[in-house]
Amino acid sequence: MAVLLREALGESLRRVRTTQGRTLREVSTDARVSLGYLSEVERGQKEASSELLASICDALDVEIAELLLDIGLAMLPADSDRLIGAEAVATTDMGVLDAKVVIPGPAGRSEEAALAAA
Repeated sequence: MAVLLREALGESLRRVRTTQGRTLREVSTDARVSLGYLSEVERGQKEASSELLASICDALDVEIAELLLDIGLAMLPADSDRLIGAEAVATTDMGVLDAKVVIPGPAGRSEEAALAAA
């Protein structure tokens, strides 16, 4: 059975928190979220909204993008090499990825036009 996004998210958040040696109480206070709710998010029982996720990531001093890359790779099948445009993927000491992701622009557009549109 496939890992659910909320489960992978919870595992990654817990790994970052425990690597930092922090308690649920410390992170919940810093993130301004209840201890019980943060615990449910870490156990994969609750879906975190983008606002809540941003608050938790701020409290853990980790970028949301790093966390999402970590989760995405954790959810890939072990034999998969389908990471689109990723280069130099490596994990940091907290288990969160240090990666550069290159997402190609739409076909038929020049690089200058794509940059101007961004």
